Amino acid sequence: MVNTAEGQRVRGKSRAEERPGGDSRATIFTALAANLVIAVAKLVAGLITGSPALLSEAAHSVADSFNELFLLTALRRARRTPDRRHPFGYGKERFFWSFLAAIGIFVTGGCFSLYQGVRAWQSPSRESGGELVAGVIVLAVALVAESASLLKALAQARARSSRERGLAVADMVAEPAVRTVIAEDGTAVVGVIIALAGIILHAVTGSVRWEAAASWAIGGLLLIVATRLAVEAQRELIGQSVDPALEDRVGEFLAAQPEIDAVLELLTMRLGPDSTLLAARVDLHPGIDSESIEQVCVRVKRDLHRAWPAFDHVFLDITDLDSHPDTA
Repeated sequence: MVNTAEGQRVRGKSRAEERPGGDSRATIFTALAANLVIAVAKLVAGLITGSPALLSEAAHSVADSFNELFLLTALRRARRTPDRRHPFGYGKERFFWSFLAAIGIFVTGGCFSLYQGVRAWQSPSRESGGELVAGVIVLAVALVAESASLLKALAQARARSSRERGLAVADMVAEPAVRTVIAEDGTAVVGVIIALAGIILHAVTGSVRWEAAASWAIGGLLLIVATRLAVEAQRELIGQSVDPALEDRVGEFLAAQPEIDAVLELLTMRLGPDSTLLAARVDLHPGIDSESIEQVCVRVKRDLHRAWPAFDHVFLDITDLDSHPDTA
């Protein structure tokens, strides 16, 4: 059999082209609206009362608001048409701007919260009924708004999982925008609860150090979440494969094709949330003439794309098993 390499982008629009981030944009706009309103309320209440926990939470919401703008920029830039310099498109823009969002959470939210904790620890104790009432009201409203935004993001992740029956559990929230919003809102809900506890304990004991401890806890939580998001984005930027379980299923799918005798090598790389490159070196059964090879490749790619639409760049390298005795 003559060795040949067959490769092409699967014909037809990918899901990224058919639905250019519409669901993600709605999720981000919901989170942005909630964070802007909450940030103003927390900041005003924090400046009036001098509450370090409220100021830490205000910084948290401001950081989240800037991050939503980063994510909206990512959705817009990622939709650009592939060109000669970027033949696989601009899907990795999503990962780059998610990385910047993680840095924003780390610096603006985490570091400022830790700073507020240090200031509060060194400040004389202050307590007033007005501070308690204002803090509780603002944080209660924030808790409701953040919870609503979190539920919307989780609903989108579940919808994505339902659309793709073969989607691995680890890839359920592979869309960077949704993953970041879920992390932000989940952290915000926990942060509001911590801030509420700090304000209430301050009012009960008269010690502002409870709010200092709450600021440190919020800051530490933000640093951990930001680091996790940055690591995830970094893995995608340098070229990460799909989930191993999903890759195994794809290998089994190829091996089950009637024309394929063996799958010698299988490589995948995520090019974006809805775009994946797959390169496979396969050996066909004896007796298939060279003229039929192209037809086989086209059919296999088409069937694979139907099963997993994210695999929109599929390359099959047809080789002779006898020419690779080390893999036999």
